[in-house]
Amino acid sequence: MRTAHRLDRGMVRPLLAALNQHGRYAYRAPEFQVDHVVIGGGVVGLAIAHALAQRWPSKSTYVIERHGQIGQETSSRNSEVIHAGLYYPANTLKARMCLRGRELLYQRMAQWGARTKQVGKLIVGTQDEEAYLARLHAHAASLGPLAPPTELLSGAEARALEPDLAPSIAHALWSPRTGIVSVHELMAHLAQGLEMLPHGETPDAQIVYGTSVVRLDPHEPPRQSSKRGTDASQEGWVVHTRTHDASHTQTDALLARVVVNACGLNAPRVLNALMAGLRMPEAHWVPMYFAKGSYASYRGAGIEHVQHLLYPTPHLGATSRGSRAVHALGTHLTLDLDGHARFGPDLAWLDAPPTVDAEAEDALGYMHDFWETQLAPSGTEAWLDEMHAAICTYLPGVCRANLAPDYAGVRPKLAGPDANVFQDFEVLWHNSRGLGQQAVWQRVLPASEAPGGVLVSLLGIESPGVTSALALAEHVVEGLAARVWGDQDPRGRARRYVNDVGVSQLEGWA
Repeated sequence: MRTAHRLDRGMVRPLLAALNQHGRYAYRAPEFQVDHVVIGGGVVGLAIAHALAQRWPSKSTYVIERHGQIGQETSSRNSEVIHAGLYYPANTLKARMCLRGRELLYQRMAQWGARTKQVGKLIVGTQDEEAYLARLHAHAASLGPLAPPTELLSGAEARALEPDLAPSIAHALWSPRTGIVSVHELMAHLAQGLEMLPHGETPDAQIVYGTSVVRLDPHEPPRQSSKRGTDASQEGWVVHTRTHDASHTQTDALLARVVVNACGLNAPRVLNALMAGLRMPEAHWVPMYFAKGSYASYRGAGIEHVQHLLYPTPHLGATSRGSRAVHALGTHLTLDLDGHARFGPDLAWLDAPPTVDAEAEDALGYMHDFWETQLAPSGTEAWLDEMHAAICTYLPGVCRANLAPDYAGVRPKLAGPDANVFQDFEVLWHNSRGLGQQAVWQRVLPASEAPGGVLVSLLGIESPGVTSALALAEHVVEGLAARVWGDQDPRGRARRYVNDVGVSQLEGWA
């Protein structure tokens, strides 16, 4: 695999890790064959699996989730905001997915009878922020048919909406299309869609819990030609899995025509495993950066009248942690669907361990995820003092004593804090055939070659990942329809199994 570009690593140490980095899991010939394997049962993985099952219900779709429940990592530790799409550069993948995903999310949740609330957002600033807010207003208007409506307000107009705002707030930008959602309800509906289609048909799809992908290899059998053309049915990826109650040496091997790498914080491990198999040096691997965000809950005086989300401009109330607008949007106030307020997140970069210990592979089949020890919110008195100072720049009535640590989340980053440039979502496409001639950062499949097995890797899917999830799923499915399956589902066609192993054995694995 060729390295198309390198990302600056900054001053924070990234993690360079790959599946099966120390060779613990030996290659096994595949025993079962499936159409789709989705690695990761977070909101993006579930959205993609749901879209695959809806588009091709007769094809087999398996979500492999290492935890015992869905959405246990980034998906369950965020602000639950439906972002309008104000901040992202035009025509970037992040902008397109956020704008489209916002509309899909409101539509689908309404169809499912699930809760959302379009509460709106005020971005507030002092006299010095007038130009910034004007530029943001003009940018939002330039984003095309799905451009989020915005309105520039004076400080007095902003306080008419939110009387608790500080007298120093002189300008604001009103974004009425911003909303909130229960991510757990969203994931539950996506998971239910794997069990039954709207017209009552049962798709061939399910979630396999407590199982890790521990190795991935391209499968390249000789192509067989016939009058119908080249048969690529045995091409794909050998996905090695380990159930967590099994021994470290006991694995299962699946042949998947399509693998979707949607495992969030661990997604670079999958791609790096392929580079390791090609003996590419670690210096060319995809670096893994981790940014922790802590939240504080609040009950009490100072926000009695708050009805909307409140965001400061990026440098209003900036903390000593040095968060930049390219990485975070400041300490803002969000509401949940029950009306409870929280402040955050802040931004704290996590240093990865200097070396990866061969003995550190944990019970889940991955090398130890050091960030799992960082999931408690910062919670120190100094942290609460700093957060309170940032909040008081726009909500001076908030009482320090009523702030309490709530929860923390970790965001997957592809560049460190010193890379002061916008980092887009990355959706990379690779073919199982001729892998060594493909670029690492390959955003389209080579048009000149009929695809064998396809690997789709979603990297750096942080905010606005929840808002973008349904659009990312649509993007992936459209790509597979164009390059692999075609638009139609071949209903009634029996699936093939490697070595004539049938459906009963596959169900036993699942």
